[in-house]
Amino acid sequence: MSSMTVANPPKGETAKLTNPLNPEGLKPCCACPETKSARDMCFLQHDSGEASDACKNLVQAHITCMRGYGFNI
Repeated sequence: MSSMTVANPPKGETAKLTNPLNPEGLKPCCACPETKSARDMCFLQHDSGEASDACKNLVQAHITCMRGYGFNI
């Protein structure tokens, strides 16, 4: 479970949740571009029957990266 902190906003502004693992507030689509692109290229280079085995390490690397930013995948 990831922890979130709530900043005390100036008067008149709403509070914003901040994930300490992702202080920039990256969306899942923009996080880990290196592992995402390597994973995607692997799936494009292999047919569907062998892609799951051939790309297993790249998929796991991408999952690890995403979890590093606090995404629960």
